[in-house]
Amino acid sequence: MMPAPLAGLTVLEIGQYMAAPFAAMQLADLGARVIKIEHPGVPEAMRMAGPFLEGEDGERHSSPFVRLNRNKESIRLDLKSEAGRRALLRLAETADVLVENLRPGALRAIGLGPDEVRAVNPGLVYASVSGFGQDGPLAGLPGLDIMAQARGGLMSITGQPDGDPVKVGVPICDLVSGLYTAMAVLAALRHRDADPQRGGQFVDVSLLEAGVSLAVWEAGRYFATGELPRPLGSAHQAQAPYQALRCSDGWATIGAVTDKSWAATCGVLGLPETIRDDPRYAGASGRHQHREELIPVLEAVTEKWTQDELVAALRAESVPCAPINDYAQVFTDDHLSQREFFWDAPHPVLGEVRQLGSPMRLSGTPTRRDGAGPLPGAHTREVLRAAGYPDTEIDAMIRAGEAG
Repeated sequence: MMPAPLAGLTVLEIGQYMAAPFAAMQLADLGARVIKIEHPGVPEAMRMAGPFLEGEDGERHSSPFVRLNRNKESIRLDLKSEAGRRALLRLAETADVLVENLRPGALRAIGLGPDEVRAVNPGLVYASVSGFGQDGPLAGLPGLDIMAQARGGLMSITGQPDGDPVKVGVPICDLVSGLYTAMAVLAALRHRDADPQRGGQFVDVSLLEAGVSLAVWEAGRYFATGELPRPLGSAHQAQAPYQALRCSDGWATIGAVTDKSWAATCGVLGLPETIRDDPRYAGASGRHQHREELIPVLEAVTEKWTQDELVAALRAESVPCAPINDYAQVFTDDHLSQREFFWDAPHPVLGEVRQLGSPMRLSGTPTRRDGAGPLPGAHTREVLRAAGYPDTEIDAMIRAGEAG
């Protein structure tokens, strides 16, 4: 088996919570060495997020942290101290990437902005993730996922019609901005490696723009017609039936958007030809236009079926459909289990920690499955020694609280 595709790359991560750590996790999964830089006295915020697991050391460890930070090393440096700043710059001399998601200007203020770091290594790619970007009138504001979902329009279209605003269930702007960051980093590395004289570059990704970039259907409607998108519950923006339908014991989703799948759905549900051939329901757009009349007709039948019965009957006719599962069902799903999506990562005090797999499946260079998120500062000595620090200097930095 060949090494992981990013083997040989070194990434420095200065991250909090989700965006930068999620970006760095993608790079780590693909084989990069990720060195997570934490403060000696103040735990990374995600380490303080529950639920917590009791370790053999008697300490509590964040369950989300050990999953979000798998395949990484941890070093603790006080970057506001001169010794910590010098250590970061020394590590940057041989690194390929630095990823951070502190508030814009925070690292510049302590002499660790992109100009200072890339001065010691012009080939380094410096990636910053923030709520609203590195410039513009909102740049200095704190920007969490929910603010990006709110200002970026996602909360205006999520939820039920005439209902209260609802955010997407997962921190979608955090996570998507992390994916964009990883992709941009790889693009910048490819640009650099094609001609080393070009050097690295600065990458600026914002949660707001990541969220707005997802509004493909909404932009298509608004820019074409001026119509303001509204919440549709589980329904599609332009096609029907494409939504959740009520069953006797739950819900199932259906995507009968072609004429063939629509006819098959009518057959499965035993709908009369007057419904199947009704000109109002001709084509997916016609069915969408008359969705408020159509869906009650369908649910009058589906609510008499169990979820499993309906899904099985629709599948037998090749109609796209799926049950709505809760996460207990997802995390024990037979299909995912047979594809070995879930895996157990070793942790020094927690034992085996169940992990979500990477959706990136490469036939020749599979993603890494090494360790769970590290203990704080577990690799400080190892990393600093490799950077040329003698043990006496490392000990002095630890005693002074500049490392840990």
